[in-house]
Amino acid sequence: MPAAEPRPLSPAAAVALALALALPLALAAPSVRAAAPPALACDAAHETVLRAAPALPAVFAGARAAWLDAQQLRWAGVAADDGSRFQLLASREGQLVLAQGESARGADAALTLDVVAATVPTEAAKRYSHIGQGVTLAVRAADRAQLPALHRGQLLLVQQDAQGRVQQATAVQAAGALDALYASAERVPDLGATVGRYGTTFKVWAPTARSVSLCLYERGDTRARGVRAMQRHARSGVWRTRAAGDLAGRYYAYLVDVFVPGRGLLRNLVTDPYSLSLTTDSRRSYIADLKAASLEPAGWNATPRPDRVAAATDMVIYELHVRDFSIGDASVPLARRGKYAAFTDTASKGMQHLRALAAAGVTDVHLLPVFDIASVPEQGCTTPAVPAAAPDSQTQQAAVMRGAGGDCFNWGYDPWHFTAPEGSYASDAADGAVRIREFRAMVQSLHRAGLRVGMDMVYNHTTASGQNPKSVLDRIVPGYYHRLDAQGVVERSTCCDNTATEHRMMARLMIDSAVVWARDHKIDSMRFDLMGHQPRAAMERLQRAVDAAAGRPIHLLGEGWNYGEVENGKRFVQASQQSLNGSGIATFSDRARDAVRGSSWGSAEDVMRAQGYINGLHLDRNAKAPVTTAEALMRAADLVRVGLAGTLRRYEMTTASGERRPLERVDYNGQGAGYASQPGEVVNYVENHDNQTLFDNNASKLPQGTSPADRARVQTLGAAVVAFSQGIAYFHAGQEILRSKSLDRNSYDSGDWFNRLDWNLQDNGFGSGLPPAGDNREHWPLMAPLLADAAIKPAPADIAYARGAFLDLLRIRASSTLFRLRTADEVMRRLTFPNTGPAQVPGVLVGHLDGVGLPGAGFKALLYLINVDKLAQTLTLDALEGQAWVLHPVHLAPGAADPRAASARYAAGSGTFSVPARTAVVFVVE
Repeated sequence: MPAAEPRPLSPAAAVALALALALPLALAAPSVRAAAPPALACDAAHETVLRAAPALPAVFAGARAAWLDAQQLRWAGVAADDGSRFQLLASREGQLVLAQGESARGADAALTLDVVAATVPTEAAKRYSHIGQGVTLAVRAADRAQLPALHRGQLLLVQQDAQGRVQQATAVQAAGALDALYASAERVPDLGATVGRYGTTFKVWAPTARSVSLCLYERGDTRARGVRAMQRHARSGVWRTRAAGDLAGRYYAYLVDVFVPGRGLLRNLVTDPYSLSLTTDSRRSYIADLKAASLEPAGWNATPRPDRVAAATDMVIYELHVRDFSIGDASVPLARRGKYAAFTDTASKGMQHLRALAAAGVTDVHLLPVFDIASVPEQGCTTPAVPAAAPDSQTQQAAVMRGAGGDCFNWGYDPWHFTAPEGSYASDAADGAVRIREFRAMVQSLHRAGLRVGMDMVYNHTTASGQNPKSVLDRIVPGYYHRLDAQGVVERSTCCDNTATEHRMMARLMIDSAVVWARDHKIDSMRFDLMGHQPRAAMERLQRAVDAAAGRPIHLLGEGWNYGEVENGKRFVQASQQSLNGSGIATFSDRARDAVRGSSWGSAEDVMRAQGYINGLHLDRNAKAPVTTAEALMRAADLVRVGLAGTLRRYEMTTASGERRPLERVDYNGQGAGYASQPGEVVNYVENHDNQTLFDNNASKLPQGTSPADRARVQTLGAAVVAFSQGIAYFHAGQEILRSKSLDRNSYDSGDWFNRLDWNLQDNGFGSGLPPAGDNREHWPLMAPLLADAAIKPAPADIAYARGAFLDLLRIRASSTLFRLRTADEVMRRLTFPNTGPAQVPGVLVGHLDGVGLPGAGFKALLYLINVDKLAQTLTLDALEGQAWVLHPVHLAPGAADPRAASARYAAGSGTFSVPARTAVVFVVE
């Protein structure tokens, strides 16, 4: 479909627009309007210094105090004494001059503060506990009316002696005050650009700005056609204006005059945090009417979302990167490879593969970040040529990394604009309409293939902060949107500049953004990156908002890791594993993952030594691994069973020691292994985009002489654990075809070469050269011999087996609701583990599921057995003696992928089950 042109204005509308740009807009008082800067400012650099601030002495640098609310502050490390006083010094133009032991100069106002002896409210004390212990101060009642104005200039907190000489000084972290003073901003509707009946309205929250103006552009690459001063609503801090006419298809930006600590009064040319689309490389925001037919692919409103997930536990998720999906698929036209449009080529190898997954039981495709990212040039990105070289050569990675800064690949965990589709995946990044339309066409095509669409939502950080040209939020409200440490420096525990979703308007931005994806782009489920860095309360508000907007449940899941500056609830109740139980929001479980795979941490030798349950622990020791006991294997099996039982707190089982315990009392690295209240609150997985793929992990841990056929079987065992576990099943794209990234531990910027997928099932990627040096160099000495070993690399027949066995596992899971129980009570009532305790047959997991009375169970009972030993095993289960157990119909179907599974046997007279080596098998009572 050709790119949409901006809608032409009628002569009457053109006159109306000219008047709108020239005349004031009546708004509800109180409001303030400043004069507009010249139009030339709309085509200037990203920042213009209007008046520089004098440098402060280094001893006064940073922001070591924080506002706790609208009028109270806490200053870390400072105590009150009888001989000193505290003041807030303010300068509208940012001209404060301070020196230790001298009187301050340049202040327009000086507010004397009182020391507060009373206890600070608990919530505020917790949220700003990072400041540490110190004096608590309060603005006097008579001065509080001045604060909104003073926050729009320079504010410094000073301690003075009796003669008024400065002893100490610091800036103050302002978020607590801004949240209190401008709480009504949360309720202002339609932030961003909105096309409506009475014109196009623009609203931006900038409470500390001195002035804000709107720049309008005909196209993304033309000079400004006009500039208009916006009006500030005093109570909310929202600046707004309305232009007559429908401006959809045009572009805009804001000029924000704001005091920036350490810099002075600046004029920032900045895009809209609420951008719905953009022009090339995010230079300007695009005005979009998301209900307009011109932004919809044909049949958009007539294409239903797939209705195949009645509860969270029905979800089987396939995690996929847009570029990986098609960049190497020769069945896709060249111009569409690596793009949204590749998903609309329904006859391609990739789409055939996705439809086969959907038919077998995958319900959701989860896309790695598809919002606007900062790391890939949207114009002129390259694909480095990779020369042929040995499988253990450094040559390939050197070629990839030489061009990594300007190539077309990145995972995309570097958000620039949260609510706009990424332009590098569009056929024309310059046209904001194309991004939207092609993104929607991708969603529509996946829906038509029977697949719901999920997104990786990355709200926990931005790609930049401060005055960086790729910083948006901080250049509008300096110091507000990001989480700060005790010195006022932006925290970076997530890898990048951490956002503060505990602040009102950052939480609102996250929620409003998620609503747009769910309501306007028909996203069905959402995976939140590093969700544990966000408050549980904000995530629960988001859940309610997206459900209401979509008119149906939008399933939420995320990484509930507990670490960093928010660890253990230091600032708020987190959306983390231990804190989310009862919310219905799911988190990834590392319990069974770590037990199945073995540890991925430490040196390459540490990784090799730490074999997991499926890849040789005790039963098939590699050359680096220590001698272990059967007890170690049984302890690992307990953690795998934790996953099989949905990681439920209250579920009880007999452990390797012989004790019967609830899962919350089974040890996992010093904490309770069971943490979920309901099975829908846990995501089971053994591979995702992070860390080595399962094949590469197993290449490091299995004995080097393990055959490719056995490696494929071990891969299938990992998939079986996930398929048979209660909760949400989650698989990484390519896991089913033995995907390798040539042992890369972190392929986020490793280019197409190390991230490629082959839908022809000929090559899994192993032996593509030593992986990029950045995260792998110290591991190269142990990686090289593995990569050079041609006997490890699977043949096409091994890849085809793995794919077929994976599809069979999906069919088995889909065949019965017993694998998808919805409540903890049902799991506790229906699931038992016969082979547990110190007398168990090590290396064999057995789960029994009672299907009597369960809608959709399909069978009276079901028994799965997973034998991870390289030898066949026989188990006698007395309680099952004489029952009519037969192999699951999938195992017996013509074309079943694993003939070894079909050879499993049950002897009714003795209750004995025989399970072949490295085989997962399911028996049923019909």
